[in-house]
Amino acid sequence: MFPFLVNAEGGLTTAGYAVCIWVGILLFVTAVIFAGKNSRKSRMSTKQLVFCAMAMALAFVTSYIKIVKMPWGGSVTLCSMLFIVLIANWYGVKAGILVGFAYSILQFIQEPFVLSFFQVCCDYILAFGALGIAGFFAGQSHSLVKGYIAAVLARGAFHALGGYLYWMDYMPENFPQSLKSIYPIAYNYSFLLVEGLITLAIISIPAVANALTQVKKTAVS
Repeated sequence: MFPFLVNAEGGLTTAGYAVCIWVGILLFVTAVIFAGKNSRKSRMSTKQLVFCAMAMALAFVTSYIKIVKMPWGGSVTLCSMLFIVLIANWYGVKAGILVGFAYSILQFIQEPFVLSFFQVCCDYILAFGALGIAGFFAGQSHSLVKGYIAAVLARGAFHALGGYLYWMDYMPENFPQSLKSIYPIAYNYSFLLVEGLITLAIISIPAVANALTQVKKTAVS
């Protein structure tokens, strides 16, 4: 599939990286234009765009800080999902999903692997876009915690779907057939839940919680 974009090992060629970068830029610009066409009230301000860009940058940087790296992809990072969830918590579901989509392009550039178009959608676009559902809990008590838990579970569901539909075909022939429906769920949630617990523990520290509250006031004022 698209041999000039993807090499024989499933990674990206130079042309593939270039296309992904341009697609990411176009998606972000399109999202900004779309956000600004609805109404003056719902239009994303310059400050909101700056916070969105900062969140993506922090998520991307912390995604390189890997506490545990899994053998078949995935890792426990230093709270990288939190920054996308914060945008959803501050600005709502639409902003969270749009930033999650844009961030998925960065993740694809960072660690690309292509088996099929739908596999890429499951492992990148849909999985990271799903972090935006944290915005559904905005305004509730403990909204950040509730939203973060829901976002982690949603991301894991798409990874598990991709694993079940595509990655299980690459398991050894002696892999127990009875575990094929369970393994993608157990594998993907194993590292996502560990990172989730670490992140929840960190944001529950009073000093961190107070700092996030102050940042939120600045972001939404």
